[in-house]
Amino acid sequence: MSNAARSMSLLEAYEAALQHDPTFRSAIHENEAGQQAEKLGLASLLPNLSMTHVQSKNAGYQNPNPLTGVNEFTSMNFESQVTTLTLRQPLINLEAVANYRQGKAQADSSRARFTGRSQQLVVRLVEAYVETLLAQDHVKIAETQLESLEELKRINERMLQKGEGTTTDVLETQSKHAIAQAHLIETQDNLAVAQLKLETLIGQKITKLDRLSDLFNYRAIQLQDYDSWYALAMDRNAEVATQRHLVTSGKEEINKSQAGHVPRVDLVASLSRNLSGSPIIAGREFQLGAAGIEVNIPLYSGGRVNALTTQARANHARAEAELDAARDKVMVELRKQYNLLQSGIKRIESLQLGVKSAELLVSATEKSIRGGIRINLNLLDAQQQLHKTRKDLAEARYNHLLAYLRLQLAAGTLVLDDLRNVASYFTSR
Repeated sequence: MSNAARSMSLLEAYEAALQHDPTFRSAIHENEAGQQAEKLGLASLLPNLSMTHVQSKNAGYQNPNPLTGVNEFTSMNFESQVTTLTLRQPLINLEAVANYRQGKAQADSSRARFTGRSQQLVVRLVEAYVETLLAQDHVKIAETQLESLEELKRINERMLQKGEGTTTDVLETQSKHAIAQAHLIETQDNLAVAQLKLETLIGQKITKLDRLSDLFNYRAIQLQDYDSWYALAMDRNAEVATQRHLVTSGKEEINKSQAGHVPRVDLVASLSRNLSGSPIIAGREFQLGAAGIEVNIPLYSGGRVNALTTQARANHARAEAELDAARDKVMVELRKQYNLLQSGIKRIESLQLGVKSAELLVSATEKSIRGGIRINLNLLDAQQQLHKTRKDLAEARYNHLLAYLRLQLAAGTLVLDDLRNVASYFTSR
C-alpha cells in the first residue's frame, strides 16, 4: 500500500502536531523564556564581578612652576591609565531575596502553563481528528440519503407512468431530493474545512484516517467519584496551578517593594592599577587593593516605595481573585464533562436502539406502501429519521471519548497514556 493511501493513526497525527503546531511551538519557547526568571532572581544574590578601564590623554598648564617657584605657565601633558577590578557580594539585601523567590514562582508558573498547553494539544488534536471523521460520516450519510431518494424518485416516476402512483408522491420525493442535494453540498463544505483544520495542525496532507472501531466498548472507561476528580483538579489543574504560582509571585512583589525601606549591606572589594592617574603622580604607577563593607540606608525617595507597595498589594489581591475565578471555571468544566461521560453511556445505548428501530421502520414502511397501507411521505419521514439517528449516534460515540479527555484535562491528569488508550479504539480497517 502506498503512503498516499495509508491511513494516518491518531498517534501519528499527534507526533506530527508536536513538531508542527505553531501554538505548541510558541508554548515551548515561552516556557524556555519563563525558566530564566529563577536564574535572573538568583543572580541578584550572587557575587557581581566587574572591570573598568580608563585610558586618556591629558593636557594643561600649571602656575607657578613647581620646580623654580617662578610665576610662569608650565605645560602638563601626560597619558593616564586606570584599571579597576571590583567584587560586590550582597550580605543583607531583602529586595534581592524577594526577587529570587518571585523568579522561582514565575518559573513554576511558566512550567505549569506549559503543562497545560501540552495537555491542550492532545485535546485539540483529537477534536480536529474526530471533527474530520464526523464530517466524513455526515457526508457518507448525506450521500446514502440522496441515493435512497434518487431510487425512490425513479420508483415514483415509473409508478406514475403506469398509472399506479400519484403526482403528489413524485413532487414530495423531488422536494426531499433537492433538499438532500443541498445538504450534501453543505456537508462536503464542512468536511473540507474540518480537514483543512486538521492539516494545518499536523502540517501535512491527509487522505485517510483511522476510524472508530465498531467494537468500541464505551463502558470500558472507568470513572472515580466526582469528589475525587474535584480534589485532583484543585491540586493539579494547569490553569489553577499557574494562577496559584502567580499569587505567590504577587506576594513576593509586595516584599520586594517593602524592602525599599530596609538598609542594604554589601561586601565590596577592589583591586586597581593606576598609571599617571593625576598630575601629581604623572609618570608613576600604583597598585591598590581595598575591601570593606558598604551600607546603603534609604531615607526618602519621594514616596516611590509606598506607591510601589500599594500597587503590589492591589495586584496581589487581583491575582487572588483570578485564582478564585480559575477554580470556579475548572469546577464548572469538571462537572460538565463528568456528567457528559456518565450520561454518554445511556445516550449511546438509546441511539443504538434507535438506529435498529429506524431501520426496521424503513423496512416495514416499504412493505406497507406495497400493501397500500402507508404512503410515500411515510417512507420519506422514516428514512429521514434513520439518517438523523445514525448521525446522532456517531456524534455521541465521538463525544464520549472527547468528554473523557476533557475530564482528564480539567483534572490536570491528562497524560500520553490517555491518548494511547483513546487511540486503541480506532482502527485502519
